[in-house]
Amino acid sequence: MPRYQLQLNGRTQKVEAEPDTPLLYVLRDQLELHGPKFGCGLGQCGACTVHLDGQAFRSCVMPVSAVGARRVTTLEGLGSSARPSALQQAFIDEQAAQCGYCINGMIMQAADLLKRTPRPTEQQIREGLAMNLCRCGTHQRIVRAVQRASGQPVSA
Repeated sequence: MPRYQLQLNGRTQKVEAEPDTPLLYVLRDQLELHGPKFGCGLGQCGACTVHLDGQAFRSCVMPVSAVGARRVTTLEGLGSSARPSALQQAFIDEQAAQCGYCINGMIMQAADLLKRTPRPTEQQIREGLAMNLCRCGTHQRIVRAVQRASGQPVSA
């Protein structure tokens, strides 16, 4: 079986996998990271979102062989429960998670958005997160969390 060396959350991880194995499966099954979730397997819901060199990608449709030397960051790489990132803390403060299944994707996509647009408007936040699905309907809280993380006043 082919071997790959991933630059994951600031550390080098060696894994064995078939070339077409989705990165998501390697992250969850071999490396036991549970931030990225399996949602649809088609790259449509966003639950599996990770960063490759700082840009949001759907890990369920990214073959591990295509990662190459790019840096992979998962939700666990942004912060921990003991030391959450400012964005993660904003999601906690706004109680943005209901079931929590979408939150990995929402946070990872929001982190990408905030990197590109540090002070996004409410409309830019909604557009930036539009391709991430939340079935619980906590969209307002998610928008407020991103506003809070960007240092802007939180909408009512």
